[in-house]
Amino acid sequence: MLGMGLAAVDGTIVATAVPQIVGDLGGLSVFSWLFSGYLLAVTVTLPVYGKLSDTFGRKPVLVAGVVLFLVGSLLCAAAWDMASLIAFRVVQGLGGGALQGTVQTIAADLYPLKERPRIQAKLSSVWAASSVAGPAVGGLLAGYADWRWIFLVNLPIGLLALWLIVRHLVEPGDPPARRARAHGRGRGGRMRGAAPGARVRVPGARVRIDWPGALGIFATGALLLTALVQGGVAWPWLSGPSLGLFAGAAVLAAVTVVIERRAAEPVIPGWVWRRRTIAAVNLALGALGLLIVAPTVFLPTYAQSVLGLGPIAAGFVLSVMTVSWPISAAFADRVYNRIGFRLTAVVGISLALLLLLAFPFLPFPGEPWQPALLMLLLGAAIGLFQLPLIVGVQSTVPYGERGTTTASVLFCRQVGQSVGAALFGALANGVLTSRLGAGGDLDTLARALDDPESLPPETTENLRRAVDAAVDHVYLGAACAAALALLVLLTLTPRRFPVLGETTGDGG
Repeated sequence: MLGMGLAAVDGTIVATAVPQIVGDLGGLSVFSWLFSGYLLAVTVTLPVYGKLSDTFGRKPVLVAGVVLFLVGSLLCAAAWDMASLIAFRVVQGLGGGALQGTVQTIAADLYPLKERPRIQAKLSSVWAASSVAGPAVGGLLAGYADWRWIFLVNLPIGLLALWLIVRHLVEPGDPPARRARAHGRGRGGRMRGAAPGARVRVPGARVRIDWPGALGIFATGALLLTALVQGGVAWPWLSGPSLGLFAGAAVLAAVTVVIERRAAEPVIPGWVWRRRTIAAVNLALGALGLLIVAPTVFLPTYAQSVLGLGPIAAGFVLSVMTVSWPISAAFADRVYNRIGFRLTAVVGISLALLLLLAFPFLPFPGEPWQPALLMLLLGAAIGLFQLPLIVGVQSTVPYGERGTTTASVLFCRQVGQSVGAALFGALANGVLTSRLGAGGDLDTLARALDDPESLPPETTENLRRAVDAAVDHVYLGAACAAALALLVLLTLTPRRFPVLGETTGDGG
């Protein structure tokens, strides 16, 4: 939980200190890369760390992730300009990728199926606490100390986490690299009785790391996410840079597929997409990444610009979702033990779909409790949707495939969030342009509405209605993503998850 806390608190604590950072280092035009660079590094390294944890064990990967994150934090505190700070944030992200995927995998390793909701709820509570505590701590450090302390505060937490992991974490599994060392290095071969062409590891086979595949995945993800994050912001969507990045990502993706098909131990094995259960969960959680953008990115702007709330009150409207999410997840096992993983997820995403569709029907300007109530219920619905899928898919694979499987699920969710941010950002700005004419975007209007008394009353009313309409359209887009997830569950996901060695009432 301490290791997860490092990654969880990072985004919220840094966001509050952006004015002080820009005031000290400059670089206002590129400060968004403080977040984009970190997101890129986390997302594209998830599959690599998943494969490494299956090969060498979770503990060394987790220790390396904590160390890398702390080194990045120390370097960020010593940054001398915006370019160096962005580069060091990427180093932080390289460690953050190991933390996010490996911690989720360890939870499945250490706890039997019946106890996983409890530990997953505790891990979710770390994110909930961080969403509340991060902005407060970041604001205090930036306002009364120095912005560099928001990175230095990671050191005592990380060192304590590192000590606990090294001293107390005992892995129950037996990673292939350890087996290979135990049997001595030798030449591998096909196990007697295995299907022709099947790649089966035999004791004594030398562990191979697919570094070309890892580099291909990293490069492909970096180009794709850069195009999604910067498109429509740093340059128009149909401009040369956007088209070039998308084309480059497509070419690299094709090359990476060829590399992975030929690799003895691919980073993203083909079975991740050939197995129906894993492929369906990947698609469903990719859709979750899309829909979660609506409340997390656009709701604070709605609360401040339309409802007229301050930053703290606007954060509370969102934070109720992060409170109900882990509470719902903690009780999810009582549902899926009775009706199974798939049906529990169907119930959760169906409720989320209805709540997202209800948002555009809120009165204008409305009362703060109205969106807060919807977000409270939405968090509960998502807890019922996400946790059974993650616990269920982890339970269908053995130890040596669990890291790769978990990383693929988290990777798809992260990519979904990046696609959602780009897609819904373009949608919101398109609605604003149609209502206000060229030159209006959500960020500009939000800044203008920070001081509504400086504007004529009619102008303020028009701007607020435009923002309200833009966010309503975003929530409708999020409802479409929820409908997509529901369609995946109903058509692709098996009625019963093929759980290995454990049962969940009806068999999952």
